[in-house]
Order: sequence, then structure tokens, then C-alpha cells
Amino acid sequence: MQIHVIQSGQTLSGIAQAYNTTPEDIIRANQLPNPNDLVVGQAIVIPIVGRFYWVQRGDSLWSISRRFSIPMQRLAEVNRISLNSPLQVGQRLYIPPATKRRAEFNGYIEPRGTTVSPALEESARQAAPYLTYLAPFRFQIQRNATLKEPPLNNFPSIARANRVTLIMVITNIENDQFSDELGAIILNNESLQNRLLENIVTTAKKYGFRDIHFDMEYLRPQDREAYNSFLRKAKRRFEQEGWMMSTALAPKTSATQRGRWYEAHDYRAHGQIADFVVIMTYEWGYSGGPPMPVSPIGPVRRVLEYAISEMPAGKILMGQNLYGYDWTLPYVPGGPYARAISPQQAIRLAAQHNVAIQYDTRAQAPHFRYRDENGKEHEVWFEDARSIQAKFNLVKELGLRGMSYWKLGLDFPQNWLLLTDNFTVVKR
Repeated sequence: MQIHVIQSGQTLSGIAQAYNTTPEDIIRANQLPNPNDLVVGQAIVIPIVGRFYWVQRGDSLWSISRRFSIPMQRLAEVNRISLNSPLQVGQRLYIPPATKRRAEFNGYIEPRGTTVSPALEESARQAAPYLTYLAPFRFQIQRNATLKEPPLNNFPSIARANRVTLIMVITNIENDQFSDELGAIILNNESLQNRLLENIVTTAKKYGFRDIHFDMEYLRPQDREAYNSFLRKAKRRFEQEGWMMSTALAPKTSATQRGRWYEAHDYRAHGQIADFVVIMTYEWGYSGGPPMPVSPIGPVRRVLEYAISEMPAGKILMGQNLYGYDWTLPYVPGGPYARAISPQQAIRLAAQHNVAIQYDTRAQAPHFRYRDENGKEHEVWFEDARSIQAKFNLVKELGLRGMSYWKLGLDFPQNWLLLTDNFTVVKR
């Protein structure tokens, strides 16, 4: 696979010819929402095996071989050139695909209300071949230690058909908010804990869950050790059933980080207790905040580098958003919330308003501005092939277990193309 960024005046037919493919293959692979109206700065994935590279001034066979981590002799052999022959600026070289490493991928999916929409179920079905885990969000703890179930519809059968491990997500959400009070009630009452664990086991057996995943947020700092103790007890109980246990963690950069989202999450303890963790490395740019990237690469890296200082890298799934936001300007704290949009919707907006897509190389994130029909200016930050490839590179560089997506249901076909180009998905 190869990422190509649209330049002024380029057409699909010309791009396809340059890469020895067809416009139809490019349209199909990217599910292009604007094949006849390409946007300057738009990133597309070229569906070829390996990639091409055009020689730049100062390049040598040695420097190119180092850049793409391929032996110089192999590079010369596949391009039928001599090791000692000089390269010409503009000369096209074929770069064979790199060896893929195995990795695990989770997809959270969030039904709204009391039913699962056909579109959401279809999203799970389409994503399942690329997933190790499918995590319907959420089973809510009640104050009497029972569980409020989400609608599941065909999620269990979709998971079974695709050899995907079904994850049971347990939360301390109450009245649509994470509740520190609910957390304190459960974590400080051994009788309620025991009842909760048995209710989890009964429910998990009914639906076929094989990983129990605790996403307990905004817990009180004084409940940190109580949460750790509860997780140890839960792990012992679930091991009796042959199940895994995992947790979700807020994106911290130190053990002493202040804030109600962070203090009760003990990275070192979770790394010792859980089979794996999901670190929620997204929402720097969020619906109620100012316009900015949702998961800028620098802050994401800092969180993960701290995480691997506290736990094995092989236990960490990097959290990754499958969406962006459209902010109405000027931003006013407490004003209108930004609208969540898929990468495909973002491209349609840029094409509709005839604006170029910019790319922030420091944040590794695409963005643009446009003016709507009412004269209001907007700023959009989203994900594209370049930004997701930067995250895949980070997974490989840090030796992480894999990636966890929040959340399925938003179209981002380029993600799945590049996932399979970079990794072999582990199935359990």
C-alpha cells in the first residue's frame, strides 16, 4: 500500500497510471466520497503490493535502503539495477512490502437507546475480520451490584463467526455520567463486590464473553488501592472460568498526575494485574473544548512512553479515535459543542466547500477551515491515512500489543487498508 497526497491539477486516471493501477481500484479501496472532485491535500491509499519511490536529489541506493529498512542488495535486485549504478532524479524504484508483525485490535461499539441500529450492526460485521476483540459498550453497575445490560442483538454471533473475543465492558456510569459515588459504594463493600462478580460471571456465560473489561472512571483518589484490590479479586475469579481480564486507563504521563480522571488509575498495579490495558490516548481535542487534533502524536507518545516505564509494552493497546470534530468559530467556552464527524464526512465537507486540506506535521493530523451557508466559519480536525500510519508506526516502534478503536460506526476505510498492510491480526 502507498499513501498519495493530492496535488493541484491531479486526476485519478493520472495517479492510477503513475502507480500501475486503475482509478476503479483506488475508488473502491478508499470508498472515495469525491472521485470526481478531489481535494488538494486529500490523502488516498493506493492499493498496490509494496510501494513506489521517486528518487530525490541527494539520494543513493544505500540511503533509500536505510529509509525503507530493506537490504541494498534486495533493492537493487527487485529493480534490476546494479549496486554501483548512479540513480537519476525522478527515477522510479519499487519498494517491496516489509515483513508484518502480529498485533491485537479492539473495537468498542456503542449502541444507543434500547436497540442496535442495522447500520451499527453492519459496521461491526465489516470490522470484525480486522479485530481480535469486540467490546459492546456498556454494562452498567447498579448500586445493588446487579447489571444494566446494553442491547447486543447479533454482536455475539458476529464475534463467533470471525473468531473475535467478545469483551464485556463494565462501567460505573450512572445517569449517563461516570459516578465516583457509585464507584466508592462498590469498591468499599466486600459483599457487594462478591455479588457483582457472580452477576458478571452469570451474564458473561449467557452471551459468551471471554474477557471482562473494567472501564471505571473518575474514581475518588482515596479509592485507588480499593480499586487495585478489587481488580485482584476479579482476576482470580475470572481465571477460574478461563477468561481474561482487562482495564481502561486515563492517559497519564506520571504516577503523581493530578486530576479526578487520573489519580485512582495506578498504571503499575494494572500492568501487574490485568492481561492487557487500553490507554485512552484521544480527546485532547474534544467536543466541548477549543479546536485542536483529537490525538496529536506528541502527547500520545508521551503517555505511552510513561506507560511502558510502568508496565510491559506487550500489555498495552493504544487508544485511537475513528472520528474528528467540526467546530463552529469563534470558539467560546461553554458555547456550542463541536460536531463529531467521520473521516469520510470531513472529506465531503472539504470538497463541498472547495477548500484544501492542510496537514500539521508536528501533530500528524489533517485539518481545514470552511465557511458554511450561513456565513459561519468552521474548523475541522480529523484522521486520514497519514495520521493513522503515524500511529501504526508508533505501535511498532514502542513494541505495543496493538490498538483499540473508539468507536465503530464511523466510516474510515483507509484505517482498515493500512492495518492489514502493517500487521497480521491476532485471532483468539
